[in-house]
Amino acid sequence: MVQDFLHNSAVRHPDKVALICQEQRLTYAWLEQAANRLAHALRESGVMPGDRVVLHLNNSVEVVVGIFAILKAGGVFVAINRSTKADKLLHVLNNCRATALLADGRALGAGLAECLPGVVPSLKAVVRCGANSIAQTSNVLGFGQIQDRYPSTPPCSSNKQDLACLIYTSGTTGEPKGVMCGHDNVVFVTRSIARYLKNDERDIILNVLPLSSSYGIYQLLTTFLSGGTLMLEQSFAYPAAVMQTMARERVTGFAGVPTIYSILLGMDLGAITLPCLRYMTNAAAGLSVEHVKRLRMLFPNVELYLMHGLTEVARTMYLPPEQVDLRPGSSGIAIPGTELWLEDESGRRPGPGEAGELMIRGPHVMRGYWDDPVLTADRFRPGPLPGERVCHSGDLFRTDEEGYFHFISRKDDIIKCRGEKVAPQEVENVLHAIPGVQDAAVIGVPDPLWGQSVKAFIVAPGAELTAADVMAFCKSRLEDVMLPQQVEFCEHLPKSVNGKIRKRELI
Repeated sequence: MVQDFLHNSAVRHPDKVALICQEQRLTYAWLEQAANRLAHALRESGVMPGDRVVLHLNNSVEVVVGIFAILKAGGVFVAINRSTKADKLLHVLNNCRATALLADGRALGAGLAECLPGVVPSLKAVVRCGANSIAQTSNVLGFGQIQDRYPSTPPCSSNKQDLACLIYTSGTTGEPKGVMCGHDNVVFVTRSIARYLKNDERDIILNVLPLSSSYGIYQLLTTFLSGGTLMLEQSFAYPAAVMQTMARERVTGFAGVPTIYSILLGMDLGAITLPCLRYMTNAAAGLSVEHVKRLRMLFPNVELYLMHGLTEVARTMYLPPEQVDLRPGSSGIAIPGTELWLEDESGRRPGPGEAGELMIRGPHVMRGYWDDPVLTADRFRPGPLPGERVCHSGDLFRTDEEGYFHFISRKDDIIKCRGEKVAPQEVENVLHAIPGVQDAAVIGVPDPLWGQSVKAFIVAPGAELTAADVMAFCKSRLEDVMLPQQVEFCEHLPKSVNGKIRKRELI
């Protein structure tokens, strides 16, 4: 089960540093005992097997302990980004019918902890973390006080068929949806990722991604499965400090999203060397071909893993590092132990070079959407075996002659211009190749003559670019139907916590 990642590593390496967070260096044995204590407190507070417990915390020791404590108590963890506002937090608490909440003490000021049970009827207990973590009332527990009062022995185990977590999607298409992830799903995905990344106990993984995201959660899980060390940062807000930390701590693995790599490529790294860095990964959104080329030049001895995933399956594919230079623009092949194929609108499997929707089959296909059988039935449909379900991704891909997948677009992002279909990523790849462009996005906007036309949004700090410059560059590289008819310069693009551009906010 997922909590066994921590327990087994604590048995094998009790005195090894498992987590580095700010000034704290905590061993596997300490984390195991802290999680056991919190698990006992949650059970005593009324958390039953299968109950949902929400974590509303920044990247911290408490969120790591909390994840494993909830699982040890037989519960289902629901990690919500600390920046989530009160209305969305209340939506999630009520939607999943949470029994308990772990939250930063500062977020629980002004009596919020005491009034929450009135607006979330299912809530039985609140655990204060961080500042004010010692305060305690009848239904408000303090994280620090729990560590002083409860036993460090493991609680009774739960069932392998139980849910491990709900991961709420970013909600770009409406209210956020909770993806139900079973222990079997999460354990399989963790092992598969650790296998192709070749993780082992020598790894020191630096994570700047929020542990409320699927990508961030699997940095924690793969590290603890392998018995490595996780360096947990709050964010990439201070990139120079993060890079210095990577050098000082001899980091071997780093996970990023396009926004992070865009910032990295704009930095002067002349004084920083990373001799121990073995690999870098990208997921959540695709890296442009131009950014991949520049990363390969900047870090020629580092293995770059380009990956594609969905919350509904965690990870679908990866491009082996030895293929990155050979197959520009490819998202790779299926992760170990899974199967991928394409289908067109008639259900036919298209040949190489033809577009189709990505279908995903394997033990990583999650259980569905929490309390939403209609959306579940639409996304998770009957598979080849009786009782099996296949995930219909909503992503359009094509394959090359060797079976490697190439992302085209989300089905609902395709721009229909002059009766032809334009894939935004093709245009965005060209925009990223313009000197000075840090970030770019393309959408379709209504056009009375063409149906839709292409509009480009560009972030180019310090560059003296004009719309005419952008259009001229694109004209030299793109077909007429793909040319942006409008160009808008922005200070930044709206993005989710996972680094995905929220294109609907650009409309």
